[in-house]
Amino acid sequence: MGTYSWQVEKRFQSPGPQPNGLQATQDGLWIIDQVSLKAQKVDWDNGDVLHEIDTETEHSSGITLGDDSLWISSTFGLEIVKIDPDTGETSARFPDPGEGFVATTEGTTDARKSSSHGLEWQDGKIYAAAPPTQCIHVMDVNTWEEVERFRTGGLRVHGIAWNDDGRLWVSDTSAGTVTLLDLNHGGRIYEVFRINEPDEIHGMTIYNGELWYCDATTRDIGILRP
Repeated sequence: MGTYSWQVEKRFQSPGPQPNGLQATQDGLWIIDQVSLKAQKVDWDNGDVLHEIDTETEHSSGITLGDDSLWISSTFGLEIVKIDPDTGETSARFPDPGEGFVATTEGTTDARKSSSHGLEWQDGKIYAAAPPTQCIHVMDVNTWEEVERFRTGGLRVHGIAWNDDGRLWVSDTSAGTVTLLDLNHGGRIYEVFRINEPDEIHGMTIYNGELWYCDATTRDIGILRP
């Protein structure tokens, strides 16, 4: 078991106004912004934009790479969208399995449906972290059928990132916690830590063994450290 409180090491500011999802690649860090709706690949050292595309999404909250494509969660569009990373052209749209009302707005007059936030790809499957259902949904991309789902145990699940040992880091933005789940053992928790206010963990990704995060409220991009 590690320490219960980790620190944020801020590296640079996102080029967009509200970064909400991250995906690591060796040649740059992909960021999806929920306001500009741009997917931007930036330099790991200074955040300079290396490549950017406009996306046909709405309030985008998660981004991952798989099958030579970007996959982006269009949270208010209630879809997961498959996009050409070079041109931004949409190649497919899929209904989001995490559609619903988040618990804090359920039953209120101004409640609006939303859907998944963080996304990850592995072995032909999309893993989607959905605040409305408080679950991680596992979708077979060939059939778009849900093959598994895991409870996250939090109010507002958000960023997810594959650890080097095959377990999954999962953030809960409202609680300020990040847990390490083993999905091969029913989502058993093997690590948990908190990040103190005012910092918030939205998107997450792993690069060279380090856990990177973005904060949509401050535009900060950085690393989480024990």
